[in-house]
Amino acid sequence: MLRNPFHLVEFSPWPFTSAVGALGLTVGLVGWFHGKGTVLMIFGVLIIVMSMYQWWRDVVREGTYQGFHTSWVLMNLRWGMILFIFSEVCFFYAFFWSFFHSSLVPSVELGCVWPPIGIMPLNPMKVPLLNTAVLLGSGVSVTWAHHGLVGGSREESLFGLGLTVLLGVYFSVLQLGEYQEASFTIADSVYGSLFFVMTGFHGLHVLIGSIFLIVCLVRCYYHHFSMSHHFGFEAAAWYWHFVDVVWIFLYLCVYWWGS
Repeated sequence: MLRNPFHLVEFSPWPFTSAVGALGLTVGLVGWFHGKGTVLMIFGVLIIVMSMYQWWRDVVREGTYQGFHTSWVLMNLRWGMILFIFSEVCFFYAFFWSFFHSSLVPSVELGCVWPPIGIMPLNPMKVPLLNTAVLLGSGVSVTWAHHGLVGGSREESLFGLGLTVLLGVYFSVLQLGEYQEASFTIADSVYGSLFFVMTGFHGLHVLIGSIFLIVCLVRCYYHHFSMSHHFGFEAAAWYWHFVDVVWIFLYLCVYWWGS
């Protein structure tokens, strides 16, 4: 009897707990914005972190120790990751559509100019340019780590991944400082709303990508990856390169052209 090439996953509670955590985080954020405290938001974050840990543990067990990730399964995982990244492209496309809809033909309420009257945009040649260099450098380091992994050099992979994580964290710190120093808020016309939503969601993707790479760093340290079997790392690298490309468009359109 031929073995089924597909991996029929077992029943898992983690999709449900992740949904509960996401709901708690979303409602908690709205409550925080309206001065209702941060208890529900923190509770949602804790549930999401717990679900991430347990879900990643199960996937690592299935792929590394139980051998369920056959070549056929890996092909389907690759297509799944490609479609997920495509959905993320559509997600950011909507924000860029909104940005150009408002900036190319500014309305009378905005003073018929862009940026709107009263808005002092950030200097694109300062922190935003540094952030661009940091994120592009992280793209080089994650590619270096991939080449090291394919070439059988575990030390290069560990160093490249560690450097990528550090650059990702540094990017987040710089963006936090940028938000604190901005002279406008999310409530300042459509410019403030678009700026903080677009850069904020990108910053969230950087945080998620950094966590993804930290998991890969831990797995690489424990010899979970081989020269020919390391799709978990490839998926993280693809996601990180997507984050890099989105930031380039953000920098050129929002920070440079939009200012």
